[in-house]
Amino acid sequence: MGNCLQTSTSDDINLLRDSESSNTRDTSPEQLDPPPPYQEAVRPTVPVYHTAPNVTRPATQLTEEEQVRIAQRIGLIQHLPTGIYDGSKKNRECVICMYEFQYGDTVRFLPCMHTYHTHCIDDWLMRSFTCPSCMEPVDAALLTTYETN
Repeated sequence: MGNCLQTSTSDDINLLRDSESSNTRDTSPEQLDPPPPYQEAVRPTVPVYHTAPNVTRPATQLTEEEQVRIAQRIGLIQHLPTGIYDGSKKNRECVICMYEFQYGDTVRFLPCMHTYHTHCIDDWLMRSFTCPSCMEPVDAALLTTYETN
């Protein structure tokens, strides 16, 4: 068994002497100032929409037909009832994000009686207009409620 530390050589000593001499040099205050903080360029955020499965486009590149379809979908989503989670439902977690509901969370109720976080289900419904749990078409249930009223 030997010593795992290397013995000092003349090169090691020279390195130490060089670092000592560089510390004693006069340095200008400009060299001692820290670099400016990193600032990311602020770009205006453009919403991205999912016009079809596996197709995403920024709002600035949508056709008029796609814009109308998305506006209709947003209108239907806004007609779905929302509420505040109070712990009375048997569903304890949002199956989209897999987080448990917390008291006071904003939730959205689908016609099939499933409950989700509002931001989770709104994003889901912009992509697919079916319930993620039972695959029931949400738009068909909404349209039948309009027809009966």
